Amino acid sequence: MAKSKKQTSNSNFIVRFFKDLFLNNRLFYALFAIILLFVLSFIFSSLLELAKLIFYLFLIVLAVDMLLLFGAKKGISASRILPEKFSNGDINKIGVEISNNYSLKMYCTIIDELPVQFQQRDFNLIKSIDANTKDSFSYEVQPTERGAYEFGALHIYASSVIGFVKRRFSFDAAQNVKTYPSFLQLKKYDLISLNQFNLQFGIKKIRRIGNSYEFEQIKDYVQGDNIKDINWKATAKRNQLMVNQFQDEKSQQIYSIVDKGRVMKMPFEGLSLLDYAINATLVISSVVVRRHDKAGIFSFSKKAENFVVAERRNSQMNLIQESLYNIKTDYSESDFGNLYSLIKRKITTRSLLLLYTNFASLDAVHRQLSYLRAINKSHLLVVVFFKNTELELLKTETATTVQEIFDKTIAEKFSYDKKLIAAELNKYGIQTILTSPQNLTIDSINKYLEIKAKGLL
Repeated sequence: MAKSKKQTSNSNFIVRFFKDLFLNNRLFYALFAIILLFVLSFIFSSLLELAKLIFYLFLIVLAVDMLLLFGAKKGISASRILPEKFSNGDINKIGVEISNNYSLKMYCTIIDELPVQFQQRDFNLIKSIDANTKDSFSYEVQPTERGAYEFGALHIYASSVIGFVKRRFSFDAAQNVKTYPSFLQLKKYDLISLNQFNLQFGIKKIRRIGNSYEFEQIKDYVQGDNIKDINWKATAKRNQLMVNQFQDEKSQQIYSIVDKGRVMKMPFEGLSLLDYAINATLVISSVVVRRHDKAGIFSFSKKAENFVVAERRNSQMNLIQESLYNIKTDYSESDFGNLYSLIKRKITTRSLLLLYTNFASLDAVHRQLSYLRAINKSHLLVVVFFKNTELELLKTETATTVQEIFDKTIAEKFSYDKKLIAAELNKYGIQTILTSPQNLTIDSINKYLEIKAKGLL
């Protein structure tokens, strides 16, 4: 019985040995040189003994190399340090810590099995680590879609200074990280309420020219109060001037509505329009809450989903982030009639509605115009749609051939159609933002600040 266990243990060791043993190019170069020497010995017989000697030395060195690598049980230990979550569309750092427990310097090739979403199968790094020391480094990844990212094993291939063979060590298999809408972008704009930072981020400073007021109390008149606010009934009762005191109306409802139909799947610089809209929604919701308004969101295509009621509670941003994480396109034609019904049923207070969608042509707008006008009667609707940045770039290029002239003309026509769409919506009192995907967040914030400053809501 004991003998059987010992045989099993030896068998497992042999299996692990060959499973983790890999040959370096240096080994094949040495073998090629030895074989060449043996071939030459057929011509020059004096080389035969030298070839044999070198071959035996090669076997000894190879055995020493294997003994150095496999003589220690825990020669290399390593761990992958992942963030709690990834920020979609941003640069995220992944850390790696490696400990060399050998008594000699090791040359390590690090191969990390990245998630399939990155579409990268040739990732590797080479590091040399001194004896009995620990080293750490990081590398960068940029996710372009939301969801769960599963990492495979972290492989460390260690070789000694001899370099004939290398031993594989594997760690941290099947680690998962969720990719959320761009919270790094959210942190970037956390300071927008501080005026000294506004110009740095491109936020416009807008003069407030109108106010929306809520009655607060009746108080005694003091010099400097607006005489238009005098309450004559209260004045007659008290026999002294009394004025109505107002405060700026706060906690207005701001809803971000994300179209998740097929028109929003169009990609720009690695991200889809849907992801640009989701990232902008997260940031604008944070700005809204910080400015003491109520932020809410929902998405729609055939039907409305991911509804978060506009509130200012402490957990609101967490609710919004979790809801945005789950928004996926269904490649359907968006139903604006259903959108109108939902808004009429669920949003009973006049609100600012930021509708993130995309219209390819003026005909597409005309098909939905009646619904948009109906929504705008009860709320302040802002339609946010996108420029085609590739066509905008094509417009600026010099055309020298007939084909290039044709392409440039078509690009200018599509660009002009976008401006016609904005003009058509504005004609019916619907506000618009026509922007590039990269400027979406800034332009959305500026429109919100402009509306609040002008007291349009």
